Parts: sequence; C-alpha cells; structure tokens
Amino acid sequence: MPLNRKTPPPFSSPSDFNLPAPEVAAISEHTHLVQLTEVQQDVIKIEFLFKCGKWHEAAPGIAHFTAQLLDKGIPGKNAYQIASWFDHYGASIEINAGLDFTSVSLYALASNVHQVLPCFYEILSQPTFPANELQLAKDIFSQNLKVNLEKTSFVANRQLRLVLFGESHPYGGFLGEEHLPAITEASLRHFFETNFQLFEVYVTGKLPAAAGNSLVSFIASSQKKNQTNPITISGNQGPLTDVYIEKQGAVQTSIRLAKRTINRQHLQYPRLILLNHILGGYFGSRLMKNIREEKGLTYGIHSGISTYLHDAIFSIATDVNKQNTRVAIEEVKKELSILCSNPISEAELYTAKNHLLGNLQLEIANPFSIMEKIKSLRSFNLHPQFYTLVFNSIKSSTSSELLELARQAFNPNDLLTVAIG
Repeated sequence: MPLNRKTPPPFSSPSDFNLPAPEVAAISEHTHLVQLTEVQQDVIKIEFLFKCGKWHEAAPGIAHFTAQLLDKGIPGKNAYQIASWFDHYGASIEINAGLDFTSVSLYALASNVHQVLPCFYEILSQPTFPANELQLAKDIFSQNLKVNLEKTSFVANRQLRLVLFGESHPYGGFLGEEHLPAITEASLRHFFETNFQLFEVYVTGKLPAAAGNSLVSFIASSQKKNQTNPITISGNQGPLTDVYIEKQGAVQTSIRLAKRTINRQHLQYPRLILLNHILGGYFGSRLMKNIREEKGLTYGIHSGISTYLHDAIFSIATDVNKQNTRVAIEEVKKELSILCSNPISEAELYTAKNHLLGNLQLEIANPFSIMEKIKSLRSFNLHPQFYTLVFNSIKSSTSSELLELARQAFNPNDLLTVAIG
C-alpha cells in the first residue's frame, strides 16, 4: 500500500515513565557504588560525586578553584602531561563545581579504561595544586569576568541571586576580583583535605572485571575526610526590592522576574512544573505567544524552576530593546495575573501535558541521561519512584488544581523584578 503523505500518523499520549533500577553496592558506611551496565557502546563513564560545592566553602571561590585545579598537577605529571596521557587513550576528564556538589568524571573506552584509571585515581587523591596553574586559572577567571560584566544578561542573573538570597548566602554571593588574593595553594589544599567528602560513585557502562575490582579497591581505601559542616543560612527574609540599573551603551535590557519557591521534595512540585510549562516552558507557551509572537518584543522568553539541595527559584527571563522595557514587564505581569485568575482550557492543558510528558521521556533516551536521573534521586534524597510519581501527577492534574496553585505560587506581586540595560 503506498504511503499517504497527506494523512498524519496517529497521535498517542505518553503513557508511563520507567526508570531502570541500577545496581547499588555499599562500599563503606558512607559511600555507594551505583552502576548501570546495560550499555551497548564500548564507552564508560565513571563519576565521583563529592559533597563540597559552593555551599561548603569558607570563602568565595575556594570550591571553584579547587575543582579547576584537580587535573592540573599530580606527583610526576604536570597539566600538559596529564591531558596528553588521557588524549593518548581517547579518554577525557570533566570536572563540575556546583552550588551543592562537585563531580569529577572520567569518559573512556571500556577496552582500555584500565590504562587511565591509575592517573584518574591520582587526580582524585593526590592533586598538587601548582602555583603557576592557580595563577593561570585566576587570570582566565579575571578576563572572563571582565567580558561577562559587559553582558546585561550576566549582570541581571547575578543581581537576581544577590537580592533573592543575600550576599552572605552561598546561593546569593558571587566571586569577584577582590576575592582572588585570598585564594592560595594552601587554602585549596586545606579545602580538598577537609571538605572533599566522597558521596557516591556512578558508573555508566560495563566495566571489565579487573577495572571494576580496581575501582572498588580505590573507593574502599580512600580515607574518609573530616568534613567541615556548613552553616545553614536562611538568606533574605524581608520584602524584595526591585532592581533597575541603566547600563551605558547597552542596546537591550535584560529582564528577570523571580521568587524563591518549593523544591522537588514538595508534593505540589509536579503541578508547579506543569504550570510553569504552560506559562513559559516551551515554544507554545503563553509568554512566547504574547511577548514574542503577538507583541514582537523579543526573540525569546522563558520561565523555569531551578532546584537546589536547600532551596529553589522560579524565574522568567527575556531580553528586549531598551525602549520596550516597561511594556515587556507589564505584559509579563499581565500573563501572570491571567494565569492566577482564569481556569486553563482543556485544550491548552492537554497540549501542555503531552509536550511536558514527552520531554520527560526524552530525558531518559540514553544510558548517560538515565544515570543523571538516578543521580538526582540519590543526591537529593528523593523517593525511588519520584519520576513516576511526577509523571502520573502531571497526567492527572486538573485545571482547578492548577488555578489554586497559580494563586499561591505565581502571584505577580510576589516576584522580584530586575532590569539591566
């Protein structure tokens, strides 16, 4: 039968969300090895996750620069020799210092992972923090900061966190030129020795037996650090003050509207991400239709929920021509008011649900993204069936439930406004 290109294929709604269960082995009282072995490709990812992000640092920049210098020197090898060694075997190192955690990952071929593991172990256990590499990292940071401070979007994002959390809060303070002199080899070494507390190790791919045994031995032999417990800070609790800063020479204004909100542990979180999706989470959202399509004020606008271990932010972000700043802010607040006043139509709700649920399913399209979900479950202490519960809650959410939540979470009068440009 010939293909009829005038008839679209039948549409089917996403029906379920199945996250494969990993293999979990307790290596010590505090550390687990989490493995996902059902990988067809000859590729391995080994990720060490440490509880030592910005939340744990005693001074600005310590966590960032400690992570930056981990692979810049070990006994007998400098940064160039380390990079050349991994390149020779088609492997690479990825280091990310976040707000709550620092991760160090190795990507390698399963066939020669045993060749690079010893060097990887030294990076994790014996970094030397060379003075020349620290100075180079500081110089690069300074140059990047000068460039970024000319960008209204960068300044707007920084001001937003500063006002929402406060300068002394780990999520609100930022690293500046004035903090660099206090960052020394000794301070980085001290932070590494006292705060790099291994949380878990995640392996995506099937390790050869010898490499697997080697990894277990290294984890078991790693000395437990005496972690410095961070002080929990409540951050700004008073009324928020809007920020309007005119930047000379800027053609555009970067606009941010935001508030602190519930995180993934809250029962209403699934409905919150659905509500956000309808407002500004995809190309067919209300903000895109109004601010971009109808008013032509911007090329793009979006809203999102950023969740952390100790807090969360709901934010709306866009860039507009300077003369359109006021009208853009007014239109955004108008859309928020409508969302808080009128029930969402069944047609709009049906479309948004299917788009969001489809995106969730795409997020587990490969083994590496599946492991990211598993890591989120474990690092944020979520229920093992969290994503299934989110999926089912989104499917069952009603217009009346979303209207009630919108009035609590998206009241335009509760949002901080930052405009830089």
